[in-house]
Amino acid sequence: MRKGEIYGFIEKIKEANGSRGVVQVGVVLAMDSLVGRVSNMCISMAIEDFYREHHNFNTRLHLSRRDSGRDVVQAASAALDLINNVEVQAIIGPQTSTEAQFLSNVANKSQIPIMSFSATSPSLSTTHTPYFIRATLSDSIQAKPIASLIKFFKWRQAIAICEDTDYGAGFVPYLNDALIDIGSHLHLGGLIPSYASDELIKKELHKVMTMQTRVFIVHMSSPLASRFFRHAKQLGMMSRDYAWIITDGLASLLNSMDPWIIDSMQGVLGVRAYIEETKRLDNFSYRYKRYYRKEYPNEIEIPHVNAFCLRAYDATRVLALAMEKSGVENVGSRQPITGQTAGNLTGISSTGPRLLSALLDIKLKGLNGNLLFVNGEIQGSSFEIVNVVGKSVREIGFWSLETGISREINRKKIDKMVDDVANLGLVIWPGESTVIPSGWVVTTNGSKMKIGVPVTEGFREFLKVEWGPLDGRSRAMGFSVDVFDAVVRALPYRLEYEYVPFADNQRKTAGTYNDLVYQVFLGKYDAVVGDVAIIANRSNYVDFTPPYTEPGVSMIVPMRKKRGSNALAFLKPLTWELWVTASCFLFFMAFVVWFLEHRMNEDFRGPLSEQVGRALYFSFSTLIFSQRDKITSNLTRFVVILWLFMVLILTSSYTANLASILTVEQLQPTVTDIQTLIKNEDNVGYQGNSFVEDLLKEMGIARSKLQALHTVDEYAKALLKGSSHGGVAAIFDEIPYIKCFLSNHPNNFMMAGLTYKTGGFGFVFPKNSPLLSDISSAVLKVTEGDTMASLESKWFRKQNTSSSWSSSDSSKGLSLDSFWGLFLIVGTASVGALIVFFVGLCNEHWNRILIVPPTVSECPLSFHVNAEGLYSEDGSPPCFTSVLANSRSDGDGDDGPIEERHLQLHDA
Repeated sequence: MRKGEIYGFIEKIKEANGSRGVVQVGVVLAMDSLVGRVSNMCISMAIEDFYREHHNFNTRLHLSRRDSGRDVVQAASAALDLINNVEVQAIIGPQTSTEAQFLSNVANKSQIPIMSFSATSPSLSTTHTPYFIRATLSDSIQAKPIASLIKFFKWRQAIAICEDTDYGAGFVPYLNDALIDIGSHLHLGGLIPSYASDELIKKELHKVMTMQTRVFIVHMSSPLASRFFRHAKQLGMMSRDYAWIITDGLASLLNSMDPWIIDSMQGVLGVRAYIEETKRLDNFSYRYKRYYRKEYPNEIEIPHVNAFCLRAYDATRVLALAMEKSGVENVGSRQPITGQTAGNLTGISSTGPRLLSALLDIKLKGLNGNLLFVNGEIQGSSFEIVNVVGKSVREIGFWSLETGISREINRKKIDKMVDDVANLGLVIWPGESTVIPSGWVVTTNGSKMKIGVPVTEGFREFLKVEWGPLDGRSRAMGFSVDVFDAVVRALPYRLEYEYVPFADNQRKTAGTYNDLVYQVFLGKYDAVVGDVAIIANRSNYVDFTPPYTEPGVSMIVPMRKKRGSNALAFLKPLTWELWVTASCFLFFMAFVVWFLEHRMNEDFRGPLSEQVGRALYFSFSTLIFSQRDKITSNLTRFVVILWLFMVLILTSSYTANLASILTVEQLQPTVTDIQTLIKNEDNVGYQGNSFVEDLLKEMGIARSKLQALHTVDEYAKALLKGSSHGGVAAIFDEIPYIKCFLSNHPNNFMMAGLTYKTGGFGFVFPKNSPLLSDISSAVLKVTEGDTMASLESKWFRKQNTSSSWSSSDSSKGLSLDSFWGLFLIVGTASVGALIVFFVGLCNEHWNRILIVPPTVSECPLSFHVNAEGLYSEDGSPPCFTSVLANSRSDGDGDDGPIEERHLQLHDA
């Protein structure tokens, strides 16, 4: 009899003497396993420690242990024996999720709480079986930290290898959802039975070796995992380019595994629940070693304290505390089997609901952290990330729901978005490499990638497939093939691939482009290269690279070569704002020239009507540089030079724009929009096997009016015939095809109408392909560089720039925005000249006032008044003009004799 059993026997004697209330509790564990043996010992330590601390409690737990033998049937039999024969009030265990799946139903029917500290499968529902209590973390919680690692190292895919039990299979859906959330993809590499043979394990490993993905997530129990990694190492899978991640159930036992197992797991990353190091935990570890040495004196190595041991310890203390609070005793514990329960293998516990309520209300600070049950499960949010290096397990970082991956467990939340390598310690990968594995390999088993290419009849500039006359081997060539070859050359590594035509036995196309794309989804091709348009419904099955051609769908129509007959076409080169502004400036310049010239230029004198006519004539004649009037003032010359410069620019621009307008009018399309086609019920063409057919139907064109065309020659013939003669009025196609067609027929056809948005041509890859990111980056490099221009010149003729037209292409009049600077300069100069002239005139008149007046005999006796003032009959200037202008006069206009007026001047 072992020490723990002796202790229980002594306690039972004491309880039999009436010293304490005895409560029977069952324990169902696999006693021959490491987890079962250590956990059983920790349960005994928990009972001893708890009642030492609470010696005044009225209840005492008496443990009845049963060995499950790692078998579901044996575990179920042990539980029924404990319930029916021992009449236990609760059961601690079982150890595995498969056993717990059955026992949880037994607990629900008997209403006896079952508390498991190691059954972690998410498939165990505490909602449907409320008497099953999970005193550990569900595996669904660790799916997010594993997904964060995948995202941290930028791996696009991972392979899950799980144990073929409820424990293994129940975790896969949660892991898959977590990887989908970060944009990665999970493959199920295989489910391996718990007692699989070595041959079966090797077979599963060989299967995953043929996949491109090199990131493996291993979720299995330690006995199976130890054999699995031993075979993986023998097959060379623990080397460079491989990445391995193990889950909490295995990572928590790393410190307790044999050295030969650890040696086969070098470079493995592990995710396990974080356990805070405290003085209480250190003290427990010390007592654990002493206790283990007493229990198992013949064993040389003492296993380290693992998470399962701590969870068993905490679960036992929770159960003991709940027993005390609920007041459960072993008296009258079973209701008799009635008609309603006759089908049950057990009776119904009368104290079970009370004990369950007490258990769920417990809040306890345990060795494994805070214990708080939410919906029958313990919650947790912190995990430790470890790396197997040498003979030890190194802690390299942490994960929490609040901060994500971090180097320190207490990192502030503000640093959550900092995702760099410094967030983790140095990782030693398999093969003793410090280089992060890419997560995939280019080829598997030396085979080349199969690149599907379409077999087409028309537009062979993009892609054409030829077969050798002797060996019959296919050869793909064309613009799309050359672009893909250039993209592969831009990759930082070598990619082996071959082009495989999508053809039948007669070397004809095996289906539409949609059929070809779907072959990638089915796995027949690793990718598709060709003139494949990026459209929404195809993206549901495959991924596309960025487009390498111009996107969009437009219309090809014949050109109408007819001279325009618009009588007011000469007004179109200028906008009405510019016409009005130029006209106003013409009148303004006429005024400026007259004002500056009429005082001293005989050409601008005479009657008022003649002066106005000469000024306007001079101004308007400058438009054609035919002015003949002489100008005498330097100010006028300055203004006229600026004005002539502006007129030169205006007339040149007018002439150029008018010629452009008349030319465009000669190259108008016969059809400008799709509504005209629908209204006239014209026939419309499209490229056969193209998605454009569905697009035209959606735009309202009847199916009977659609004609499928395939080659460039068919396009030209159908357009030349016209809709009324069995041809088509227009052809809708993707812009790359249209440009290719117009490069061969630049003089008779043109692109017209609106451009309907599409994705352009792209390369096709499977969903979440690890190659997609690198290929997409290389596509951008090629399209942005000089390579694309050289390939276009190789495969396509230079397109006539006059071969495209849209409803907004007609030339617009020149606006005032293009010339307001010139108007501002000329206007400012003109106003400045006027100001300078006016100031000079004022100074001249002021200086005459200050001259000493002449004597009467010197002053002329007669004078006359003109527009400039008073002048004598001989043309000499007036005497004291300002004074004469202010002399008094009679009200009838008779100013008296001339002598009197001279006398008045002299006296003055």
